[in-house]
Amino acid sequence: MTIREAQSQVDLWIKTVGVRYFSELTNMAILTEEVGELARIMARKYGDQSYKENEKETDPGDEMADVLWVLICLANQTGVNLTEALEKNFEKKTKRDAERHQNNQKLK
Repeated sequence: MTIREAQSQVDLWIKTVGVRYFSELTNMAILTEEVGELARIMARKYGDQSYKENEKETDPGDEMADVLWVLICLANQTGVNLTEALEKNFEKKTKRDAERHQNNQKLK
């Protein structure tokens, strides 16, 4: 699935199953919540925190998909073509960081 297809499929799902988009501000809050849930998993699975007794190990991929879903909703609501935005972002980073990381002694 391409990013463009994902944006179309999320839009169709929202309009047929989800009834309508939540407001942009609500979706921004939901995105923050989903990123927090992913951070919790990452801190326990790959970081120094351990799972609490009543917590079960969860799938970071599922949480990443939740983050992506809400981000796509926000893009659709605000008229952002994520394919174009990502392509421009690659260009910006390539130009800005052409030698930066290669010359970073911390990365060697």
